[in-house]
Amino acid sequence: MTLTPEQRITLHGFNNLTKSLAFNMYDICYTKTKEEREAYLAYIDEQYNSERLTKILKTVTDIIGAHVLNIARQDYEPQGASVTILVSEGPVETAPNESFEESPGPLPEAVVAALDKSHITVHTYPEYHPDEGISTFRADIDVSTCGEISPLKALNYLIHSFDTDIMTIDYRVRGFTRDITGHKLFIDHDISSIQNYIPDEIIDQYDMIDVNVYQENIFHTKCKLREFDLNNYLFGYTKDKLAPAEQKVITEQLRHEMDEIFYGKNITR
Repeated sequence: MTLTPEQRITLHGFNNLTKSLAFNMYDICYTKTKEEREAYLAYIDEQYNSERLTKILKTVTDIIGAHVLNIARQDYEPQGASVTILVSEGPVETAPNESFEESPGPLPEAVVAALDKSHITVHTYPEYHPDEGISTFRADIDVSTCGEISPLKALNYLIHSFDTDIMTIDYRVRGFTRDITGHKLFIDHDISSIQNYIPDEIIDQYDMIDVNVYQENIFHTKCKLREFDLNNYLFGYTKDKLAPAEQKVITEQLRHEMDEIFYGKNITR
């Protein structure tokens, strides 16, 4: 369906389409000793505690034009945090024209729209391999909205809010709404790829794969950082402290870990 802002469809009642964005990010780190692992987990817990995550999600609500109804947040022992925000209808009657465009969202200027029955959640999962010296941090963010605006408009800001080696992004439009003749609408905007909601400077940094089911309004994009600098994956020291042979072994371990996460399967070395 081709729909420009000037060709908006008059709906029968509220727009009942549910648009769900699931954004998963991974940070990978080499932690050789138990002390390094514990220090890395402590660092992640401090950087992405529930207070900071709440600030990130509040900015997301501004971007999608929602009102915060309720916030529930929790820091966990030994590590991890969760935040859930319920949001309701935004402050204006209509969405701006850019809501319909297949383009990146703002950083973080407000995009406003009518929303209701919506929520935003984040859960973090720091963990490590007990034997091989790899620690990972995963954050799962879900943005579910009803109304005209797509939660994909918050994707640009979310990417910039985390240090991300690997991203998996899912977007799905569920349900249907009706125009005034009673005709069902199963999607209210054009979309060919989630990549079109990611800025070019971010796309240039990642290898990306799309797996889309267009007839079901299901879109999936996987992203893995292209350039590899071992210094970015060592915690508390730089690669000049390591012998060349050790640098090679650690690099292979890290790349193997990233490939398994990116492709979603165990890979035999």
